[in-house]
Amino acid sequence: MTDFSVLDLVPIREGGSVGDALAAATALARTAQDAGCERFWVAEHHAMKGIAGGATSVVLAHIGNATSTIRIGSGG
Repeated sequence: MTDFSVLDLVPIREGGSVGDALAAATALARTAQDAGCERFWVAEHHAMKGIAGGATSVVLAHIGNATSTIRIGSGG
């Protein structure tokens, strides 16, 4: 069986906030975990308007607190 992973840029949608982006990333990680994905990656991009993944340690801590079995990391 093939292992699947998810890579998320943690985009801030137009009219949204960083908090909204973190909530969406957390929901996506939970969905990926429930679907049986092995890993959830957060892309690290600094100083890019519309991307909340500049501080991946903060994003990953938030996601790690909300999930239990999926492996998390930064990359991309």
